[in-house]
Amino acid sequence: MLSSKSKVGVQNFGRLLSNMVMPNIGAFIAWGLITALFIPTGWIPNETLASMVGPMIKFMLPLLIGYTGGKVVGGERGAVVGAIATMGVIVGTDIPMFMGAMIVGPLSGLAIKKFDAAIHGKVKSGFEMLVNNFSSGILGMILAIIAYLVIGPAVKLLSSGLAAGVDVLVENNLLPLTSIFVEPAKILFLNNAINHGIFTPLGIAQSESLGQSIFFLIEANPGPGLGLLLAYMFFGKGSAKESAPGAAIIHFFGGIHEIYFPYVLMNPRLILAVIAGGATGVFTLTMFNAGLISPASPGSIFAVLAMTPKGAYVGILISVAAAATVSFLVASVLMKTQKSVAGGEDALEKAANEMKDMKAGSKGQATAALKGDLSAVKKIIVACDAGMGSSAMGASLLRKKVQAAGLDIEVINTAINDLPGDVDIVVTHKDLTDRARKHAAQAEHISLTNFLDNAMYDGLVAKIKSAVGGAAAPAAAEAVTAPAESKGPLVLTEKNIYLGLKPTTKEDAIKFAGEQLVALNYVEDGYKQGMFDREKLVSTYLGESIAVPHGTIETKKYVKQTGIVFCQYPEGIQWGEDEDDVAVMVIGIAAQGDEHIQVITAITNALDDEDAIECLKTTTNAADVLRILGN
Repeated sequence: MLSSKSKVGVQNFGRLLSNMVMPNIGAFIAWGLITALFIPTGWIPNETLASMVGPMIKFMLPLLIGYTGGKVVGGERGAVVGAIATMGVIVGTDIPMFMGAMIVGPLSGLAIKKFDAAIHGKVKSGFEMLVNNFSSGILGMILAIIAYLVIGPAVKLLSSGLAAGVDVLVENNLLPLTSIFVEPAKILFLNNAINHGIFTPLGIAQSESLGQSIFFLIEANPGPGLGLLLAYMFFGKGSAKESAPGAAIIHFFGGIHEIYFPYVLMNPRLILAVIAGGATGVFTLTMFNAGLISPASPGSIFAVLAMTPKGAYVGILISVAAAATVSFLVASVLMKTQKSVAGGEDALEKAANEMKDMKAGSKGQATAALKGDLSAVKKIIVACDAGMGSSAMGASLLRKKVQAAGLDIEVINTAINDLPGDVDIVVTHKDLTDRARKHAAQAEHISLTNFLDNAMYDGLVAKIKSAVGGAAAPAAAEAVTAPAESKGPLVLTEKNIYLGLKPTTKEDAIKFAGEQLVALNYVEDGYKQGMFDREKLVSTYLGESIAVPHGTIETKKYVKQTGIVFCQYPEGIQWGEDEDDVAVMVIGIAAQGDEHIQVITAITNALDDEDAIECLKTTTNAADVLRILGN
């Protein structure tokens, strides 16, 4: 048996492989359908349309995998470099380079990630775009050359060796023995890693030459799981028997194989049943020389039939039926000869909980976070669309409270699209929470309507402090949660301050702030439209009479240098839908990096001083603003 540490390592590696393929399954299905329909032996032979098959398998699919692999490790920049490097392995060989793409994609993401870490904080303001573009291009070029000269030929040699090994298994009728490893691995939630990380590359190569591949159905065959659940329907007891019919429908027709895993975990010797069923299915496929054109994902009978080539339906259907029959018979015998299942009525629930833990581990998630255990929290991110104004102020306020509580927790802000995989709690506006969940599905998500919601932050900090059973050392907390060092000082001067402005509409106030940012040479004119677009997405009203209009991520390209303008409307402007959403301080922000954070921090610090806030709202002297905001 694998140790816990080894199992996590295997799961992490498997997760990386499957994460490169899973997002692109739609492309594989499209290629499979085009192949099944239009090749000479297809359902509707068409030489013109069939001409897409070759370029799709040689170029499109490997490029998608390389792009995704780079993105998984290195974000958007890693994705671009990954695609560039993948062209090296594609052009450097004469076989489909799926394995090559799985190597150079993550390698490229890692390279750009290391480069970005090395130059962080060292690039002069105004040169970020130049450095970003040229670093991506130069690294991409170098990696493409290495991929062309070294990685491509090496992967081709490896592929030839694997193909030879597979041929040996097929010629000696040993391929069914793979079920001995595949079925137990599925229970450890390595099913996607095995299917898409190993069998898919082998299957694509085989399908290109033979028009079909048995590898696409070794793991995805729904027969073994169906047979197991049928056995529970007839011979199970208690909640397991009652839930088995519904589980069987979801498994067989919906393709969610994970649903039968708890039924194995509650009675581990039933793994023999699914192994026997899997081996029977593979043996049947070899006897009928049957296979699928492309991966069937999810493993639903509908997906399997959709990917079945013309003339192979009999073999495929018999394979599924035989696998289900053998799994049912073996499971029935094992269940009938066993007096009782340890744990009785609670066994299925316990197995389901165990499955959740293993599934969380296979995704690299801390199960404590999924169960709401706040004692395990190490990183909190306050996120908004652009990661500039709203989230920066919220993070600054929350960071201060976390530090005061002596908690060893990192608190930062970022754009939603840049949410990392290791975040434990994401705080964002209620209108953005659904987007945030897509980028950080493993995290706990807190929705708010006011990024300066002191009560919410106080409650969150109190719950975390209670969960950890006391405060951590303040010094350690400060070391972790201190904001990133600025690239340079952002000086707030009288020219940035506009006091005593007459009340107007929200749109006019945004326009005025944008015009001043342009006039002060902080941004180009195109940035103003981005400020209006950002406001349409989610209101930039933060509460406490403060609004922080700023541009979208897309309009950051118009920022020449980081700057802000402080606009005071003593009589207030109706900013939000609520009648209390009245902005007196309108702070226009244009940010390249994090230089504006010092002013944001000063404002959030001032929130603790009612006199300071009142002064900012009513003063007619710019010196008061400079004094309070720390310049």
